[in-house]
Formats: sequence, C-alpha cells, structure tokens
Amino acid sequence: MNFKNLIAIGLIAVACSPQKTCEKEVSANIEWAYKSSIEVYETSANTDHRLSATPSTSFGKAIQPLETELAVFVNPSKQFQTFIGIGGAITDAVTEVFDQLSAPKQKELMDAYYGPNGIDYTLLRTTIHSSDFGSESYTYIEEGDKDLKTFSIDRDKKLRIPMIKEAMRLASDSLLFYVSPWSPPAFMKGRENMLRGGSLLPEFYQSWASYYAKFIKAYEAEGMPIWGLTIQNEPMAVQTWESCVYTAEEERDFLKNYLGPTLENEGLGDKNIVVWDHNRDLITQRANTIFGDPEAAKYAWGIGFHWYERWAGGESMWDNLKNVKESYPDKELLFTEGCIESFDVTEYQRWSNGERYGKSMINDFNAGTVGWTDWNILLDHTGGPNHVGNFCFAPIHADTRTDELIYTPSYYYIGHFSKFIRPGAKRVSTSCSRSYFHSTSFLNTDGSMVTVVMNDTDEAINYKLIVDEVETNLEIAAHGIQTLVY
Repeated sequence: MNFKNLIAIGLIAVACSPQKTCEKEVSANIEWAYKSSIEVYETSANTDHRLSATPSTSFGKAIQPLETELAVFVNPSKQFQTFIGIGGAITDAVTEVFDQLSAPKQKELMDAYYGPNGIDYTLLRTTIHSSDFGSESYTYIEEGDKDLKTFSIDRDKKLRIPMIKEAMRLASDSLLFYVSPWSPPAFMKGRENMLRGGSLLPEFYQSWASYYAKFIKAYEAEGMPIWGLTIQNEPMAVQTWESCVYTAEEERDFLKNYLGPTLENEGLGDKNIVVWDHNRDLITQRANTIFGDPEAAKYAWGIGFHWYERWAGGESMWDNLKNVKESYPDKELLFTEGCIESFDVTEYQRWSNGERYGKSMINDFNAGTVGWTDWNILLDHTGGPNHVGNFCFAPIHADTRTDELIYTPSYYYIGHFSKFIRPGAKRVSTSCSRSYFHSTSFLNTDGSMVTVVMNDTDEAINYKLIVDEVETNLEIAAHGIQTLVY
C-alpha cells in the first residue's frame, strides 16, 4: 500500500505564496515525514512497566473512526509554541540529602535525572538564598547592609554550587538555569525575620534589585550561566516560611522602575525575567496589570505559575493559562513549581501522585506552556529537610539511614515527557475523542514526533492514533501513560 508522504514542509508549500513568504514560513516549521514504525514506551500501575519499551507497531491508511471508537488525532501541519525544557529544582534541602549519600548513590541520582540513560532533564531552578527547603534561613549579606558590601555566596560553594555544576556537566543538552527569591532580607521588609510574609519597603527597592544582579554575576563567575529569573516566589502568599507579598501593581512598578533597568545597567539585560511565579487562579489579573503596561512589559519574557490553586477546593485552572496566552501571545508561559504536598512515608508509591504530574503536564503544554519545572529533585525519608516542617514528596527520595534511593511514580510520569521531548521541539495539534483520555504531541528538531497519551481510568483502553492520513491501533493499560515516538 502506498501511503502519502506526510511532510510538513509540503503541506505548507501548497498554501503559501509568493516564494519569499513560503521560505519564511518553512523556516519556522519543523518537518515530519511518515515513518512505518512506532516505538511505544509505557508506565502503568500494577505492572512492572516503568518507562518500558513495549512491542512497536506500524501505520496503515487512516479510515473514518466510528463514534464508538476512541481516537487521538495529530495534525503535523499545525504547530504552536517552541519547547524550552523540563526539569526540577536543586535547593538546599536537595544538596543536604545528596551530601549524605554514598558516592555510588550520588552518581545513580545524577544519572537518573541528567544522564542519557535517565530522564534527561533540560531545565534547572535554584533559590536566591534560602527557601523553606533547607535546614535554616539565611541571606548573602549581613543584616542591615543596605549597600550590599558584605554580599557573598561562599556558603553555596560547599554543597549547592558543586551539585549544580555536576548537573550541567552531565546534561545531554545545555541546561537552562533560572533562579528565584523567596524573600528579601528581613530588614528590607522592616521585620525580624524573612518568614510569614511582609512586603518590600520602598526605600529598599534599589538595594533589592541590585541584590539580584550581584547574585547572577557571582554565580556566573563560578561558571554557571543563568538564563533567567523570577521576581518573587508566590507573591500573594503569606507563608510560615520565607515569603514576601507584592500586589500586581507593586510587582509591575518594581520591575519597570528598578529590576529591569538595574539588570540592563549591570550588563544583564539578556536575562529572561518571569513575573508572577504563583498559582493559575490569579494569573490573568497579574498578566493584565504587568503586560498591559508597555514600560513594564518590555522587561518581561513571560509569566510563571504553580499548580497549588486546588487548596481552595476547586479544580486545576488550565483555562486561565489559555486566556493569558490568547491575550498576550508574545509572552511565554512557564511552569515554575509543583510538588505533592503532605508527605507520608507509607505513600511513596501512591499512583495518583504520578497521574497528577501527567495530567498537569499535558494540559499545561496544550495551553501553550513552553517549559515545566518540578520542585525538589530529591528529599529524604521525612520529606525534608524543611526548617518550618513543610514536608513534601519528591520524584526520588533517599532513606539516608540505609543509603537507599526510592523512585516514585512521579519520576516515571515526568520521564515520559522529559526523556523524549527535546529543546526546540514544536507542540503539534493533538486532540482526543473522549474527555477521560489525555494527550499532547511535540515535533522534535530531528523530525521525530512524540505523542504522550494518558489513561487515568480503571480499565484498559483500545484507541486509534490518527496522524493526518495514517493510523495505528494501540492499547494502554488502566492507570497507564505511554510515549509514542514515530
């Protein structure tokens, strides 16, 4: 049987004219050619499948699906945002746990995340001085030093910087590295400590903006290129840990009058500034306030978000992401943090934890998100260390009493995306014929297509994958996730 040669460049060339316009359109698209075989990788509950290669399949000519059939539809000629990466955060807690592992277990952990035989992370986040995840609260200056004369990152050189450098060395693609503060020093908020909220006092706006610049320069002097920064982690949350509140107007004015100009004046104008860095619920108002101001918007690369809006009792609010992307198509969406809260040592293998990752990643990407960052890549058998008792799950835990690494379902669910979708990929139009089935697709720069499908029901599902004019029949296990590479 002769099948159509499905090449995106050909599909575009039919529609575009004159030739000069065609060349511009073609250069912005990645080609996909019909391939006969499809590699299938699966992770599923109640089986031993963990990113496991299963029997491959092949395409045949597509026929009209029936209403009784479940199908995933992929259209290679419709391409959207450019992917920048998937990864996690290296916090003080991560490095403290890592330091307690034996050398072989340290190597295993780093290979699991950054090596080609692991899940091959391409994105990395760290904190500007302390967050809650670590044994103590600290800054890089002596308290009260408005002029930042005592600024030093020496404490980071013991554990954090060596681990970040090793991650960068191992990564098969250059790691995009960005940084986030949890709070200014306490005196800049007029408080005794950095905990429990408070706000940056106007007289310290410039000092705080200069603090970011000093941090970036100090880290880059250690050989760690920084791609970007967020202005404030969770700027509307008064937390028991390091936190600082900015209204939308305060964040806008700090960006346009202090942080943006300061980074430019310090020769750091190429750093990508991400606003908000909080949940999806209030994201539209923050975008409207900052991106709606041309003088602030010119400094902002995009907007970051977390997944914790369900604390209020509702569902995840992916439509808000679509609203922001439709309203400000020149600004990017970046998932900056997510983790499973309320650690329970008996629940390492709770399958719904992994499914939360899978469903969120699929919906975030389908809403236009360009990158996705998990929180701590490693925590111990207590869900910490955390100096205020906010213990959580990580994809991998270490029992430091036994030198054991514990891989959770979340690790494998993330890997179904991070191992196969590579920087520079374009998201491709993908939809499902049932609401309980989830899917997204990306076209890599090497021409390979990656479609991730997820089944969070209690039954195995037979489905068709229809890509333009070809199709194949597949089955996915109950509570399973598959990556299809073709």
